[in-house]
Amino acid sequence: MLQKTVGIVLRTLKYNDSSNIVEMFTELSGRASFLVSVPRSKKSAVKSVLFQPLAIIEFEADYRPTLSLHRIREAKSFYPFRTIPFDPYKVSIALFISEFLCRAIREEAENRPLFAYFINSIEWLDEQGSGFANFHLVFLMRLSRFLGLFPNLEGYSEGDYFDLMNACFTSSRPFHHSFIVPEDASRLVKIMRMNYESMHLFKMSRTDRSRCLNIINDYYRLHLPDFPALKSLSVLQELFD
Repeated sequence: MLQKTVGIVLRTLKYNDSSNIVEMFTELSGRASFLVSVPRSKKSAVKSVLFQPLAIIEFEADYRPTLSLHRIREAKSFYPFRTIPFDPYKVSIALFISEFLCRAIREEAENRPLFAYFINSIEWLDEQGSGFANFHLVFLMRLSRFLGLFPNLEGYSEGDYFDLMNACFTSSRPFHHSFIVPEDASRLVKIMRMNYESMHLFKMSRTDRSRCLNIINDYYRLHLPDFPALKSLSVLQELFD
């Protein structure tokens, strides 16, 4: 059955000499994998350049319920990027987020609120000329709401620990090892108060930002099964002096 939809590219893998596998989060089917022919001419209906990390494309695919790979027949850009592919900072953010989503999102079902969140976030990043250094931190914390992992923010007081396992603040040190100390807990509170429009008002050093990213990554690894170490994490931590 041919179906038209919009998808966000998570990653592209070589399948054989004539085809690639493209993993996407789509508006109609959630996460899905597609077989894309490698173009052999400039007139090809599907061009490889479309499938860069976090690219938003509109496409037609042959969906077959018995198959795990669906062949894309036609594709075009749904939202042509203006800045992301040309800004090294944004490229690094896009690579990190696409790798993160590959590991964190496994839902093979329609989820339009989550899809809308991705679209709005990616477009926001593409439109910004400055003030986006904390984007990935805010993106990951907001994502936790959709995954049912958002921490309990009630009752925070200065000097509290944050219990990573139980996702809450506590005035006493937990008996297990999955917690962060008060200094780091205060950093987490700062991120939770940010949104895309206000985050440029929160000044953070590269060290603070790197520490926050490690905390959020550890939190997800604790709560998502088989969540691996991310290759792009170290690259992102070196950005934004």
